[in-house]
Amino acid sequence: MSNIRSDNRMSEIKTCPAEIFINQLGYKPRGEKRAVMPFPCEAFSLCDKNGNTVYEGKATHFGYDESSGDDVYIADFSDFCEAGEYTVKSGERKSLCFRIDEGIYDKALHDISKAFYFLRCGCDLREEYGGAYIHPKCHTSLAHAQNDREYAKDVSGGWHDAGDYGRYVTSGAITVAQLLYAFIMFPESFKGQNLNIPESNNGIPDILNECKYELSWLLKMQREDGGVWHKCTTLTHAPFIMPQDDNNELLLFNVSSSATADFAAVCALASRVFEDYDGQFADTLLFAALKSYEWLRLNPELIGFENPEGCNTGIYGERSDTDNRFWASCEIYALTGDKKYHQDLLDLSQNIPFCEFGHSDVGGFGALSYILCNREKDDYLLSRIKNDFTLTAGFLAERSDSCGYGVAMFDGQYCWGSNLIVMKNAMIYIVADYLSGENKYEKYAARQLNYLFGVNALGYSYVSGHGDFAVKNLHLRTTIADGIEDCFPGLVSGGPNASHSDYVAKTLLSPDEKPMKCFIDSIECYSLNEVAIYWNSSAIFVLAWHKDKT
Repeated sequence: MSNIRSDNRMSEIKTCPAEIFINQLGYKPRGEKRAVMPFPCEAFSLCDKNGNTVYEGKATHFGYDESSGDDVYIADFSDFCEAGEYTVKSGERKSLCFRIDEGIYDKALHDISKAFYFLRCGCDLREEYGGAYIHPKCHTSLAHAQNDREYAKDVSGGWHDAGDYGRYVTSGAITVAQLLYAFIMFPESFKGQNLNIPESNNGIPDILNECKYELSWLLKMQREDGGVWHKCTTLTHAPFIMPQDDNNELLLFNVSSSATADFAAVCALASRVFEDYDGQFADTLLFAALKSYEWLRLNPELIGFENPEGCNTGIYGERSDTDNRFWASCEIYALTGDKKYHQDLLDLSQNIPFCEFGHSDVGGFGALSYILCNREKDDYLLSRIKNDFTLTAGFLAERSDSCGYGVAMFDGQYCWGSNLIVMKNAMIYIVADYLSGENKYEKYAARQLNYLFGVNALGYSYVSGHGDFAVKNLHLRTTIADGIEDCFPGLVSGGPNASHSDYVAKTLLSPDEKPMKCFIDSIECYSLNEVAIYWNSSAIFVLAWHKDKT
């Protein structure tokens, strides 16, 4: 931490200027609209931007909320549907301003998608696309195999994974998968989207252009025999310098079966999507997926990954690769229709948790592939998948109803990257509704977005640049090194972490603090306020669904 300069963005515990917590972006005209008041309250009013009262209601006493320690009252104004700008008031207390409008998330979807451009590695970020957030090319030197320094390869490109400058296959694969499934399931949400990136207006939707940038890097990570290098990083994390100044040796770290399986899966998935836009690229992805799948056949046992001595960059290790192999077989079956892959996925599906969309548990991607593919399917497997999502969504709905802030989180889930869990739970609600053909869980998925944008015990919008009280001091190397006061918009913060995993968090937060309040908007607090590409992509999936509900 000695490489971080001291300024007013450090070690600062800020308090929301409002005492009534709302989604700072707003609410659609139809659907549930609630504000949370952590103080005794009998009535509330809704006021327009001119201060006129347009709605009055009685507050409901929810009671004690375990995750926040608050005694909560709810202001429900779901039956007020007139578009406009409003605040919720109760006595002298009030909320921040918000909108009721169909397009409340349009800019957020744009900015969270555009954030991937700012995280690009291996190219220069130019002013015409990046404004003030620019830098020359970075990390373009050849990478050497960590266990064989005679081997060198060009693996430039891709996205910086998180607050560091590392690039990791497993996290990159699931990030692209979340983006591709958002595009597959909610294509209208990306229609006409212009992210102002170098590839814009080339006939390919910009969200796919951004995916292609990462996929092109992933293809470089495939070894000649089909195995895939687990990651490309320096031996240790760079200090807080700009990416072009990080000139330490780039290393390719050992092949793992989880990385190889995730690579095969996402290449097969992307091949299907790109068939309609770039046939040559789709064929390249197909060939790569089949090559890695053959490597998996020849290496049926788990080949895990651990950092070698002296390395402190991300691990993304896994204890099992069964779900990774299941995902790969599902995607290649969906792409080719070859029944041998169907048999593989059936054999692998016996103990797969189907409601997982993270970097270490990927069964949900395999389940989505199987649900959506136009191939012959096994009725029993389909019923298992549907039952898993139905039961899990129902369980999470009960949890949402038992939380004063409406988030479907248990205390132990307020961990590093807790906002990913919030978005994953929203994804489970969405898939459960898709399978049932009903909208039973629509309000629950929307509540998770409400939490992300301000309906939480600290009143934060956990997305930079979105909301009047939003995170701005995210743990990202360029945020310190570029000398610009605020980070670029559209980054999803990791969120509250009750384990206080870094020194500053342990120093400033009480060990008895309630889980939902274990957060500080400080660059130093990497265990609370770091960013990650798959936190952004999960939010994009949920935002695309919400936009599609118009």
